[in-house]
Amino acid sequence: MTHATRTGRTLHDAAAFFVHFVHGSLILTAFALVALVGAGYLLKDPVSYADLGVGVSEPPAAGDAVQAPVAHTPVETPRPKSVAAAGGLSAEMRGVRDFVAQRYKISTRTLEPLLTAAELSGRKLGIDPLLIVAVMAIESSFNPFAESNMGAQGLMQVIPRFHLDKIGRNAGEDALFDPTLNIRVGTMVLVEGMQRFGTLQSALQYYGGALRDPNASYANKVLAMKKRLVAAATRAKPETGV
Repeated sequence: MTHATRTGRTLHDAAAFFVHFVHGSLILTAFALVALVGAGYLLKDPVSYADLGVGVSEPPAAGDAVQAPVAHTPVETPRPKSVAAAGGLSAEMRGVRDFVAQRYKISTRTLEPLLTAAELSGRKLGIDPLLIVAVMAIESSFNPFAESNMGAQGLMQVIPRFHLDKIGRNAGEDALFDPTLNIRVGTMVLVEGMQRFGTLQSALQYYGGALRDPNASYANKVLAMKKRLVAAATRAKPETGV
């Protein structure tokens, strides 16, 4: 009886050990499978900071403009284009060129862009180009860098502070030493004088700042020079083969 009891107890213990062994093996196998699947997932699709929402900005909504950084650079006033490329001188103005070159001892090459600018500005604004050239002769003797004690600058001796509306308020302080701009602004001042006072003489006196001069000395000097220029233009003959 005792032997039978011992044998039964041994079998019971062996069965219990087998059950616990199988149960433990199943648990270990399950853990191994989970670890294997997890490792495969991580290798296939690694986690990034974007997946976690760390350091990533939200994309702009539809219709929202993306603003680029603003570069704070000084704005430069554009320079007028070279008048030399605007076309050649008329036959009459070539005669004027030769006359002025001889009288003022200036090379024709230096004069040509200035006279071209006078022709262009005159035609555009409705002023006789020879009148513009006459004003240049009286005011500066064709020196584009002339400057008076009153602050008048350039070929037509324009005083900047009186004509900022024509020059441009953002233009540099030396803008009027550009011959093309100076001639254009000077021509606009002549047009303004004609509109305000109605006669060429009064417009010239206005230009010269001498409206109260009863003798109109400034206007007479300009018109006398224009008369010489007209004579030079009349003597000129069109060049052939041009």
